[in-house]
Amino acid sequence: MKSEQKVAGQLPEMKFRAGAISATVWKNNGKNAKNEDYAYYTISIERNFVNKDDKWQSTNSLRVNDLPKASLVIQKAYEYLVLKEQASEEA
Repeated sequence: MKSEQKVAGQLPEMKFRAGAISATVWKNNGKNAKNEDYAYYTISIERNFVNKDDKWQSTNSLRVNDLPKASLVIQKAYEYLVLKEQASEEA
């Protein structure tokens, strides 16, 4: 399994990959009911494949055999976010 870290902004915060399956961590900004800024995170799951024209494509539909790898990258994304939150609480 491979993990990639990207710079802040519109790029993902972190991406975890196991074969053709990836989980991407996105940092988002919002406002609460008191109009205060806050950050929240979302995770997107993707499967990459080569189509019949030999072009790379991606989908969020998974096959049964993709599920163990999806579970792994989701777990890694969760661990990343939990450890990140713990580190910020300890600082």
